[in-house]
This record gives sequence, structure tokens and C-alpha cells, in this order.
Amino acid sequence: MCGNNMSAPLPAIVPAARKATAAVIFLHGLGDTGHGWADTFAGIRIPHVKYICPHAPIMPVSLNLRMSMPSWFDIHGLSPDALEDESGIKRASENIKAMIDQEVKNGIPSHRIILGGFSQGGALSLYTALTIQQKLAGVVALSCWLPLRNSFPQASANSANKDIHVLQCHGDADPMVPFVFGTQTAEKMKSLINPSNITFKPYRGLSHCACPEEMVDIKRFIEKQLPPIRDE
Repeated sequence: MCGNNMSAPLPAIVPAARKATAAVIFLHGLGDTGHGWADTFAGIRIPHVKYICPHAPIMPVSLNLRMSMPSWFDIHGLSPDALEDESGIKRASENIKAMIDQEVKNGIPSHRIILGGFSQGGALSLYTALTIQQKLAGVVALSCWLPLRNSFPQASANSANKDIHVLQCHGDADPMVPFVFGTQTAEKMKSLINPSNITFKPYRGLSHCACPEEMVDIKRFIEKQLPPIRDE
């Protein structure tokens, strides 16, 4: 989850143990791939849920001296006033929306899909959930921030997800995406959607990674938002 793997064009998928009636689409962080997260979700799998962990395209990243690596969009800096790649963020979000559309065509309704991600992937999942026209089951946002935050609430004026449930997790010792970014993002989210549906969970001593306790919390959130359908 914190290291690099070779990129692959097709998403890493953990299939449901029986018929898939729900899905989790989870986006990795900068410089990573979906493989590590697929392995992690395989460890907390729920029988009727399919886990899809796509790989970001390879592109030069300004933050890392224009070196090419897996990235959903360009990042210029990690300070609150850093320039943002607006066109790249919007393009990436459209690609994720197309992925959701494909799952709907495959027979899983959007309200049975949770979107999530870690770091840059979590940022993209929050932005996408606030701008998509389809109702989602929830968002899992780990160690991240809300991109293009000054474009809201205008950008979410027509969002179908005013009442979406959000689980936001952040380590209080994160050196990459400071903990205060997480708390500020949670406050911003509470101004955009039903504040009672936002859960912000801090993890003491956790850096820019996930931990077992966090994965247990994520599994509980998925179980609550994507319960089995009675005739399964």
C-alpha cells in the first residue's frame, strides 16, 4: 500500500465469493498501483462484494521533479495554496464515473457502489462523489483532502449525494498529507452534505499509511452501507 509495483492496464479485482450484488471501487495513492490494495481488501472481503482497484496512468508529476509515475492527476505541491491541476482532476473524475457506469451496466446499481481511495486516490474519490449525478452507497477517504475545494458548493449543486455516508480516516502523525488537512476537509464536507453522515476517525501515531485498526473500521463501514440483499 505504501510501496510501488509494476503498473498493469486492467484493474486489480477481488471477486465476490458468491454473486456480486455490491462493489467497492478503491483508488490508490501517488506512485502506487491497485495491487496492494486488492490484497488488503482480500483480507477483509465480504462475500457479496466485488472489490475493484484500478491503476492510475503513468504521467510526469510536478511535485516529484516531473518524474513519471502512476498518478491520477498532476500535483504541484501539498500546501493549501498550491496550484491545482483542475483539468487533470476533472478528467480523472470523468474516468472514474465511466468506471461506475460500467459496473451499473454489469448489473450493480450505483447505490450499491462505495467509492474510496488513499491519499491522491482518496482526494479523487471525494471530488467524484460530490460531482457525480448518480447516488452512491458511500465514500471511504483515507489520508486525503478535497481537491478544488473552492469550486464547492457550486460544483456539487446538482449532486445526487447530499446524504451520502462518508468514512474519513487520517493518521495524526502523517508527514505527507498533514492531519490538519484531514480535519479541515471533514469540516468542508460537513458544509456540503448532511454533516451527521460524516465520520472522521483519527489514528494515533499513524503516518501516511493504513493500519489494521483502520481496515477493521473500513470493513464495518462497508458492511453497514452494503448489506446483503435478502434473496442472495
